[in-house]
Amino acid sequence: MAQAIETFRSCIPLFHALGDPARQDIILLLAETEKLTVNEIADQSRLSRPAISHHLKILKDQRIVSIEQQGTKRFYSLELAESIELLKKLTSLVEETCL
Repeated sequence: MAQAIETFRSCIPLFHALGDPARQDIILLLAETEKLTVNEIADQSRLSRPAISHHLKILKDQRIVSIEQQGTKRFYSLELAESIELLKKLTSLVEETCL
């Protein structure tokens, strides 16, 4: 049970990042494309460029998106493998200990 609680606690920042509708929109937009700049994301959003940058920072901090520098442009793309593995671990532990 302690391992399940510890894993749950380690998921809190990820849940926070995934729980915001604006960040969900960014994730879905990036899922449809290979990579986008902040301006390209802002062009397809109701949010300002600074707001998009703020949300991208949260997603980057949780390793949900990655940044690729190309000249003066920074391209954002989804990087979900680590988050998916953490959620799989949590799901497995909950099934083992709580069901």
